[in-house]
Amino acid sequence: QAIHPGYGFLSENVEFAEACERENITFIGPPASAIRDMGIKSTSKHIMSAAGVPIIEGYHGEDQSHEKLKSEAQRIGYPIMIKAVRGGGGKGMRIAMTEADFDTQLESAKTEAMKAFGDQVMLLEKYVVKPRHVEVQVFGDRHGNHVYLFERDCSVQRRHQKIIEEAPAPGLTDEVRRSIGEAAVRAAKAVDYVGAGTVEFIMDESLKFYFMEMNTRLQVEHPVTEMITGTDLVEWQLRVAGGEPIPMKQEEIKVRGHSFECRIYAEDPDSDFMPGAGPLQHLATPPPGSDLRIETGVRQGDEVSVHYDPMIAKLVVWSDNRSSALQRTLAALRDYHVVGLNTNIRFLMALASHQAFQAGDVNTDFIPNHQAELFPPRSLSTEVLCQAALAMTASLSAKNSARSAAKKDVFSPFAHSSGMRVNISPSCTVKLADGDTEHTIHISETGPNSRSVSVDGQAPVTIEDVRLTTEPGAGTDNEKTTVRCSINGKISSSTILMRGNSVHIFAVDGSHNLSIPLPKFLKSSLGSGSINDPVAPMPGVVEKVTVDAGSEVKKGDPLVVMIAMKMEYVIRASRDGVVEKVYHKPGDTVSKGTVLVHLKEEN
Repeated sequence: QAIHPGYGFLSENVEFAEACERENITFIGPPASAIRDMGIKSTSKHIMSAAGVPIIEGYHGEDQSHEKLKSEAQRIGYPIMIKAVRGGGGKGMRIAMTEADFDTQLESAKTEAMKAFGDQVMLLEKYVVKPRHVEVQVFGDRHGNHVYLFERDCSVQRRHQKIIEEAPAPGLTDEVRRSIGEAAVRAAKAVDYVGAGTVEFIMDESLKFYFMEMNTRLQVEHPVTEMITGTDLVEWQLRVAGGEPIPMKQEEIKVRGHSFECRIYAEDPDSDFMPGAGPLQHLATPPPGSDLRIETGVRQGDEVSVHYDPMIAKLVVWSDNRSSALQRTLAALRDYHVVGLNTNIRFLMALASHQAFQAGDVNTDFIPNHQAELFPPRSLSTEVLCQAALAMTASLSAKNSARSAAKKDVFSPFAHSSGMRVNISPSCTVKLADGDTEHTIHISETGPNSRSVSVDGQAPVTIEDVRLTTEPGAGTDNEKTTVRCSINGKISSSTILMRGNSVHIFAVDGSHNLSIPLPKFLKSSLGSGSINDPVAPMPGVVEKVTVDAGSEVKKGDPLVVMIAMKMEYVIRASRDGVVEKVYHKPGDTVSKGTVLVHLKEEN
């Protein structure tokens, strides 16, 4: 009997591994002693130092008093990385850039660590400016053999969690690649490691590397290693757990090509990567193959819950070289369509398209350093609006055909509403809303496959070679139309999904969500609420309320602390004011959009 613990927190739970051993169940992973030694970061640092693995300066002591931690931070020098000793997955980790930040960041890291791991012991490390996160896949067996399967670069992160990973790491010399691999093997041997493990390093601009931690499990991003080495690491785990030696010797393991993994999250990058939850109303993915893998646990119709990590899929792509692999990754992201909740797919496309990323110039500050380019002002192109309008006309035509088919007298002129008039070209006007901005698109048919389209009264564009393909289900509230046409001589194509009043466009530059605007009389009857009241940005649990009725607050002051997706979020005042009412107490579960605190209306 054997248990594979996956690659969640259970896989690094030493008590679980020991329980398996007591019950004579094979734990498919390292011995409990290795999990214990590597799970406590302060212990692991001492072991690595003794094994000759480079480590970074820091404090890993037992004295956890606030005064001691603060004095050690001053000794090491700012900026300081504050990390939970039992941490992982970016939880319980904060950066204090200056002494003024230290108290707040320490408290936040402790709170999050206690929630995630039941322990708030911290270690301090000198924070390396412009660091790269480079990790090495290692493997050990019960016969004393240890190998490395080369490295992965996981530098591009948000909230200290990985977004896109690649193997091998770009820009490394053969000497550095061999050196970091051998250091990882020394780390594995130091704890008699068995099975799959990952040794994580911080790498500076000069390609010097320092031990950060060892994850005693198979990593989420292990597929990129499998792609470049032609191995099946889960098969290796099973064989080694069964007492077999590692299937390959070090000299037999070679790098072949390049691979990327994109983590697809249910989150809103434009709202500081706020996690989301809700139903997957529509899900279409690129076709998998030997060079493209999709690893997911969700399907169309499933509900993404607030109680778990927001990652819904991993998109893994391989090609002969890095440039080709990037282009294939972009193409696959364009073909990954999700409706029903926000995802980071468009943001991943922006990342993969960025000039610095394409050049391999990455570090863990990549996103804040390139904020302007990665988060440009959202704007709809004329091409996208034209294609959305064409899809809506196809939808209208399909509905008219359905109505005509339902009529007993199919020759009745009242059974048709094609827009045709004698001696006048058929035309129609379509309105679409992008948030609060409404667009008016006027379409005139100029030939069997050509149109003249004007957007918001601008000069019309010429659309030719129009090909509209509406999938079965046309005329319903869930239809899909593919539009391909030439707009002013430029070939363009997109997929449009319509659900009720929502229009979802998947174009070459990513996805766009529009709506069919409500009539004015209906808008006015709906009214509106106060825009000043802080609301829950996602479903979650109220952890702490920092104000009472009558409290005076300044813009930016913390009001409520929430826990969602295993992370802590602080909801702050959007303006100066006085709290009139607090609607929720600690422990309350709230839905997205729930008003948490009411501020008195301004005069």
